[in-house]
Amino acid sequence: MNILELKNVQREEGQIFYIRKYTAIAVVELPTETVDTPILFSIETGPFGDKKLSVKIIEAPNYPILPIITSLKPYILKNDKEGRLPT
Repeated sequence: MNILELKNVQREEGQIFYIRKYTAIAVVELPTETVDTPILFSIETGPFGDKKLSVKIIEAPNYPILPIITSLKPYILKNDKEGRLPT
């Protein structure tokens, strides 16, 4: 399984400046097919710069969710570090 890209990434406005919430469509390559899966995720920055990420899959494909979330987390953090997420 491989995460190919995040499409239509949109940031939701919030009142708490250290929590950023996003909606997106994750393009996931599964062993049998490639699927577009809508997701919600948030990145919370701690007082020492550490980041806590939570991911929720809105519409689950016909595949176990835990491996997808496990693959999405480093992909999202890498995109955040490289500045590819909306600010």
